[in-house]
Amino acid sequence: QVRLVESGGGSVQSGGSLRLSCAASGFLFSYTVMSWYRQTPGHERDMVASESVTGDGANYPDSVKGRFTISRDNAENILYLQIDSLKPEDTAVYYCNSLRATLPWGQGTQVTVSA
Repeated sequence: QVRLVESGGGSVQSGGSLRLSCAASGFLFSYTVMSWYRQTPGHERDMVASESVTGDGANYPDSVKGRFTISRDNAENILYLQIDSLKPEDTAVYYCNSLRATLPWGQGTQVTVSA
């Protein structure tokens, strides 16, 4: 059974940092290109980072480049997202999934950034 469990969110002030984790199980994590997504109420999920299977091919949209760092531990089947210099507009529920979002969605983890 495929399962994605996100954690690490919280409420922080602008300029702070958080490290999100995604524990994956039930599929070949080390063979799957993984991504982080975020969603705000009334909007679709947007991809904010993706990482190659080997962990050396990250991609980010311009909106988060330089502040978000994706990484993975293939031995532990965990995907990470380090978020630095948080801004209020980063407030969202964050999810992990494959690059094409083909896996069942987890519950996500809420990130709330106050000004």
